[in-house]
Amino acid sequence: MKKNLSIMSLLLSFLLLISTSVFAKDTVRIGVEGAYPPFSKTTKDGSLEGFDIDIAKALCKKMDVECKLIKQDWDGIIPALLARKYDAIIASMSMTDERKKKVAFSNRYYQSPARFITKKGGKIKISKDGLKGKSVAVQRGTVSDKFITGEFGEDIDIKRYGTQEEAYLDLNAGRVDLVFADAFVLLEYINSDKGKDYEFIGESYSDPKYFGEGIGIALRQKDTELKEKFNKAIAGIREDGTYDEIRKKYFDFDIFGKD
Repeated sequence: MKKNLSIMSLLLSFLLLISTSVFAKDTVRIGVEGAYPPFSKTTKDGSLEGFDIDIAKALCKKMDVECKLIKQDWDGIIPALLARKYDAIIASMSMTDERKKKVAFSNRYYQSPARFITKKGGKIKISKDGLKGKSVAVQRGTVSDKFITGEFGEDIDIKRYGTQEEAYLDLNAGRVDLVFADAFVLLEYINSDKGKDYEFIGESYSDPKYFGEGIGIALRQKDTELKEKFNKAIAGIREDGTYDEIRKKYFDFDIFGKD
């Protein structure tokens, strides 16, 4: 009797193992910022939402994997990827040559220029002379930070912040004259109640030297198989209309750009 019970236990364990291997999905851990609306933001209940968040979930669904989103401050987002805290970054990251030395990138999933905003009627001219002595807020460690430092750094007072929201707070408080950032992010702000007194000023900037080749998913350089899966998934959601459905939730214009 004990022998039969042992055989039965082994059989049940074997069947459980088979069922687990058949039905369990792989999990892909994705690093997100959660502080960069409309691409990602953290709601009052602690959940994450935004364009990047929806794209991440759609890509996981297309790849038939479970999606685990891990919130990470921007300053440490690449180091945490390299430390294997997660498997990929979907956080509106520009694909620059400097970053390519550390990480690999998928194909792009959108592209955006950068711009200045200032208080309406401010009459500031965007030039080295026009900005001389002005204070400009920028999110630390971004391509916008690299650009403003490289092109205007000797002429302006650069104020760097950990999040975009912190930059807006100082703009509202009158502690900075302008904010420089992704144009789509700034558009969200100036269309809000908090940003209604501010406007775009000057031209758009998209120099590949600073802004790279669009926005992509960052991965560890050895993870070539996962990179290919993401590339196929990006093409897949573009083809089946999922991408455009998500885009329309946040933007009433094309953000992918020409192929």
